[in-house]
Amino acid sequence: MTGLRVALLTHSTNPRGGVAHCLALAEALCGLGHEAVVHAPDPSGRGFFRAAACPTVSVAARTVTGDTVDLVRTRINDYLAHFGSPAACDFDVFHAHDGIGGNALATLKHRRLIPGFVRTIHHLDDFAEPQLADWQDRSIQEARRLLCVSHGWTGRVRADFGATAEMVGNGVDMAAYRPTPELRDSVVRERWALGDGPIVLSVGGFEERKNTLGIIEAFARLRERHSGAQLVIAGGASLLDHTSYRARCHATLTVHGLAAGSSGPVIETGPVPQSDMPALYRVADMLAFPSLKEGFGLCVLEAMACGTPAIVSLRPPFTEYLAEGDALFVDPVDPEDIASAMATALVPEARAQLRTAGSARAAAHSWRACAERHRDAYAGCARMRQEPTHA
Repeated sequence: MTGLRVALLTHSTNPRGGVAHCLALAEALCGLGHEAVVHAPDPSGRGFFRAAACPTVSVAARTVTGDTVDLVRTRINDYLAHFGSPAACDFDVFHAHDGIGGNALATLKHRRLIPGFVRTIHHLDDFAEPQLADWQDRSIQEARRLLCVSHGWTGRVRADFGATAEMVGNGVDMAAYRPTPELRDSVVRERWALGDGPIVLSVGGFEERKNTLGIIEAFARLRERHSGAQLVIAGGASLLDHTSYRARCHATLTVHGLAAGSSGPVIETGPVPQSDMPALYRVADMLAFPSLKEGFGLCVLEAMACGTPAIVSLRPPFTEYLAEGDALFVDPVDPEDIASAMATALVPEARAQLRTAGSARAAAHSWRACAERHRDAYAGCARMRQEPTHA
């Protein structure tokens, strides 16, 4: 397939898994000879959370003071304003990675500004708000082709929508995420006042589907045996409102005498610069990622590439791409099981085995292979361009 111009749309410029996937995919597509341009609403005007080796567009976006419905509606309209002319729609393929971009592209399709679009479903949310559910459904039903990052979600799409989705997977940049210690490691350790540990890392902030409460309960048990243990809760930038769940997490921390702050036994970092993430993985003794619902869990591959043992749920998608011995599998609703895995991750023999297996598993997931699968999926969806005529 000759070089394509691909417009990729994601929901924000913040460090979330779907956004990280979108940027890395575009970089790999560019490496295959295509022009892949990542778009995202950017109310701050600061651009994406990391520099990218692909073209990016910060879509002008308005500040929103209302609820999540108001926010999503505004972001859809921000996209429609940006792509409101034929010149802005001069792409061969339009590829949405979420319901916001998907709804904007569905409207553009009805306005005959684009011929159709591809939609990646990283995961499906169970929205209580009908309008949010309707937007999610429309972004899937209106797409010409559907993609998922794991097999479990292709089955869910088939069950819920009667539609076929193709599995395209995920990747990890082994050049950026590596186990070799660097000077930045000590900088990160000092910035967050990390002691001798053990250090438990959780990525995703306080979010119910990330099972932060289960991690907290397990960590409290670990602290009974390791008084110097610290829990680092990194990230948390989200369009959805997690205020209620966050309050539950802080109440549980208080019960256990573990107030969260910028230092101490529980450290809440907020969004972490991309350049610091490899170092944060390396200084951690383990990644605790027993999610209740996950599209893929990109941070698991990143941690493994950095030589950090991972604790994951004994359920899809983790059971799809990880084998026994690659990670420590747990029942995510059993804090005792998670705590037991945390203790196992500290045993030298287990750590050595997990580092070896995890590194090999991460190396098997390249962004180039992921981009090649996307290139094949774009076939039949690309806008046909007329060849220039010659007198």
